[in-house]
Amino acid sequence: MLGLLVLLLAAAAVCGRLGAWQLERAEVRGGAAEERRAVEIAESRPVPLEDVLVPGASVTGEMVARKVVVTGTWEAAGTLLVDGRAHDGVTEGALVLTPLRVDGAGAAAEGAADAGALLPVVRGWTPGTTTTVPDPPTGTVTVVGWLQGGEEAGAPVVDGRTDAISPAQLASVWGSPVYTGYLVVQSVEPGDPADLELLDPPTRSGTGLNVQNLAYAAQWWIFGLFAVGLWWRLVRDEAAGRPPIPGEGDGDGPPPSDEGGPHPAGPDPGTAAQRDVAGDAAPVTTTTR
Repeated sequence: MLGLLVLLLAAAAVCGRLGAWQLERAEVRGGAAEERRAVEIAESRPVPLEDVLVPGASVTGEMVARKVVVTGTWEAAGTLLVDGRAHDGVTEGALVLTPLRVDGAGAAAEGAADAGALLPVVRGWTPGTTTTVPDPPTGTVTVVGWLQGGEEAGAPVVDGRTDAISPAQLASVWGSPVYTGYLVVQSVEPGDPADLELLDPPTRSGTGLNVQNLAYAAQWWIFGLFAVGLWWRLVRDEAAGRPPIPGEGDGDGPPPSDEGGPHPAGPDPGTAAQRDVAGDAAPVTTTTR
């Protein structure tokens, strides 16, 4: 029995180690797949923004990281700094966010000029606590970049700084219809005079791990739990069925004899012999004539 218990514990340990190994493989293979995907996104051909997203429509998961091309004019007066953003291991920095008036998008009411909707564009990242950024070029520009969904509302915009790219907040600050997503710049023509670091393509949530290896890891851990459960069951049954140890009685039973055993049941030999003698001595009767 002891050998079986040791075997089950060893099997559980092996299953746990194999599950951990499969988890490591899931991270390695998932990371490699994510790198290949990033290269494919960077090298893909851009499609017109209007073919993917229109003003008022929500950004879906399939739209995230789609490379698009859009034409419009910068509105430099609306530039904001989005604080608390890290890049390449540097935790202190800010994104430079500037609205782009998209040509022909979000036309005003009938009879009004076709002003176009505003597309929030992340022109790049700047380290430290920058307070001013050079304005983008004037005139019509062509921007190529990756779509990203808008963020939840954060702190109010104060002195041209914010902590979130929220379309609802931006619409109230910029005073114009705003796309529900924003664009992360890959290239701009003509170029941006600001010396900003460009960001990597956005990633979808849930990427980075290989699903197949995750399933294998879960299977190994389930096998290990089964072995531990079986070991516990055997230990419990063994403890419940253990024979009593001599001397663990409650004190009841016949007392030990001089020879180490109990006295035999029955009458006292001495008392029985006295009764026999008394019986043999019959009374003598004297007859008088």
